[in-house]
Amino acid sequence: MEVIRRSYFEVFWYTHHLFVIFFIGLVFHGFGRIVRGQTAASLKTNDPLVCADQFEDWGNNGSDCAVPEFAGNPPMVVMHPSKTLELQMKRKGFHMEVGQYVFIQCPSVSRLEWHPFTLTSAPEEDYFSAHIRIVGDWTQALYEACGGDKTEPQEAWKLPKLAIDGPFGTASEDVFRYEVVMLVGAGIGVTPFASILKSVWYKRIQNNQDVFTKKIYFYWLCPETQAFEWFADLLQSLEGQMAEKGAAHFRVHHEAENDPITGLKQKTLYGKPNWDNEFTHIATKVGVFLCGPPQLGKSLETQSLSHTEGDVKFIFNKENF
Repeated sequence: MEVIRRSYFEVFWYTHHLFVIFFIGLVFHGFGRIVRGQTAASLKTNDPLVCADQFEDWGNNGSDCAVPEFAGNPPMVVMHPSKTLELQMKRKGFHMEVGQYVFIQCPSVSRLEWHPFTLTSAPEEDYFSAHIRIVGDWTQALYEACGGDKTEPQEAWKLPKLAIDGPFGTASEDVFRYEVVMLVGAGIGVTPFASILKSVWYKRIQNNQDVFTKKIYFYWLCPETQAFEWFADLLQSLEGQMAEKGAAHFRVHHEAENDPITGLKQKTLYGKPNWDNEFTHIATKVGVFLCGPPQLGKSLETQSLSHTEGDVKFIFNKENF
């Protein structure tokens, strides 16, 4: 049930690990030859004892268990305003696309918990990163382990060891298949678009002529001013580069009374966007990408369907949180 999964996640998580009991029963089922005998290879590959080293050393040489893409200390941790933590890690053969996400484990916090976070770095960069908003007990413990509650900088060797599993794909990977795209992020849901906008920025400064996307409409709905701070530098750089070619149009919607200091030339708008108006001024095949709550997704999906007629098509893609 979604209410249990969202409000009591650890209850949901640990009860689902009762599959171990089912797995043991399945092994004995095979031993009993009720269906057919077990092969030595299948027992070795699926034996929890054989795979125990995955949880201790994240895979040794000759292990039958998969090794995570990254295991070690993050070389750089950046503390952003409004208690947002940025982890930067070396690529070391790590291959990613825009909009993808990874699972992160910090053994010093919990050996059992793996949490998903969207990658905010671009494929063109020599590192991969994730921005983590401190909103729960696990993220708070990670924040403290990385020295977020201390005034002096933490030395790299003091940073906690991390394990990364992934990356995993999302609908945002298809963003460059469209000539015109609408990117809609709500609050911290802007993180997938950080990777996309960075990649666009790199392609522009490298004068990449193979970029199919020509126009970007970026909407960011924020309930608080602090949400702008860590992302403002990227928006300013991208705005300057893209404005020369007329390829970007930013809309930052703020649902409060005070005007946030974004440093952008584009005017910050207050209140929620009038989606009916936003959809009417675009006339081509458009990819609509959302990372936000389900309610907003239903609204944008309805708008995409209602404004799709003839040669004008809005293809809706969503990533809920």
